[in-house]
Amino acid sequence: MYKVDLPLDQSIENSVERRRSAETERKARIFNTRLRVMGLDVSALDQQVQKKKHQQNMEIQRDKAFDKLREYHDEALLQQDIDEKEKQDTLRAELTQYRATHQCVEDSRDADLKCGLKGAFSSTTPEGKLGPASMTLFQGEHIGEEQMRREQMKKTDRDLRAQKEDNERKHVGEKQREMIVNKELVLQDLRGVQLHALDEECKKATRIALDNYNHALTAERAERLKEQHRREEMEKRAEMQHTLTSDMMTECAEVAERELGGRRAARVLVDRWKGMSPEQLSAIHREREEQRQERERQRDAEKIQNAAWDLQLLKQSRKAEEEDRRAEELRREKRIQTDHYNMQLAREQQEHQEFLNKKLYTNKPSKDYFHQFNTSSR
Repeated sequence: MYKVDLPLDQSIENSVERRRSAETERKARIFNTRLRVMGLDVSALDQQVQKKKHQQNMEIQRDKAFDKLREYHDEALLQQDIDEKEKQDTLRAELTQYRATHQCVEDSRDADLKCGLKGAFSSTTPEGKLGPASMTLFQGEHIGEEQMRREQMKKTDRDLRAQKEDNERKHVGEKQREMIVNKELVLQDLRGVQLHALDEECKKATRIALDNYNHALTAERAERLKEQHRREEMEKRAEMQHTLTSDMMTECAEVAERELGGRRAARVLVDRWKGMSPEQLSAIHREREEQRQERERQRDAEKIQNAAWDLQLLKQSRKAEEEDRRAEELRREKRIQTDHYNMQLAREQQEHQEFLNKKLYTNKPSKDYFHQFNTSSR
C-alpha cells in the first residue's frame, strides 16, 4: 500500500502559537507609520505569493497520493474479484468431482432397478418365502423402462445445458457490467483530471494577473514618490528664492506699512515690521508723560473726594451714636416704669389674697358636712 503524506491536524498549542505570531506580524504591519502612509508592502506580497505556491505544491502532492491510493484500491478490488471467481470455479469442480465419486447412480438404493441389478445386493432367500414387504419390482413397471430412462437422461442433459447457458449468460452480463463500471470510473478519472487541469490554469492565470497588478501598483507608487520629491524640491527652491529676494532680507522699513483706501491710517504689517523710528519713540514718550500727569491729577481728585466722603461718614456716625444714646435712655425709662407697675400689681394681688384667706373664707367645713352625702339610694 502506498504511503499517503496527508497534512496532519495541528494541536491546540501550535494553533495558539500560530495565531499569536500572526497577530504580532499584523500589529507590526499596522503600527508601521511609513508602510501605512506610503502604501503596499512588496515584501509581504512576495511572502504571500511564496506561501500560496507552497500550499499549491502541497495540494498537488496530496492529489498524487490520493490517485496512487485509488489505483491501489482498484487493483485490489480487481484481484479480489478474480480470486472470488477462481474460488467459485474450484468449488464447482470439487462438487462435481465429489458427486461423480461418492454419489454415483450405481451406489444408490435403487441401483438394481436403474442399472439392471449390476452391483446390487442379491438375497439368497427364495422368493416364495419373501413377503409383500420384500417386493422390489411390480407387474407392469418394467414396460417402457428403457425409453423412460433415455427420456430422463435427455431431460437431465437439457437441464444441465440450460443451466450452463444461463450461467454463461450471467457471467457475460457480469463482465459487461464490470466493463461499464470500469469505463465509468475511467471517464470520471479523466473528467477529474481535466477539471483539475482547468482549475490549475485558472489559478495560474489569477496569479499572473495578481502579480502584474502588484507590479503595476509598485511602479505607480515609485513614480508617485518621484513626482512628489520633484515637486517638493521645486517648492523648496522657490521658497529659498523668495526669501532671498523678499523685503524681509533687505531690511526695508517702508514695507511694514500698507496704505488703505479713504482716510484711514496706514496699517502695519506685523511680519515685516523692523522697529520704530526716533520720531515714533519721542511721540510715545510724550504721550506717556501726558498720561502720567493725567493720572496724577486723577489721584489728587480721588484723594479730595475720599476725604470729603470720610468727613461725611464721620458726621453720620456721630449722629447715629446720638440717636442710639437717646433710644437707650428711652428704653431705660420705660423699663423703670414697667417695674413700678409690676410692683403695684404684686401688692394688690397680695392684699386680695390676704382678704380671701383671712376674712372671706373663715368658716371651714368639717367631716360631718361631707359624710351627709351618699347615705341613701336617692
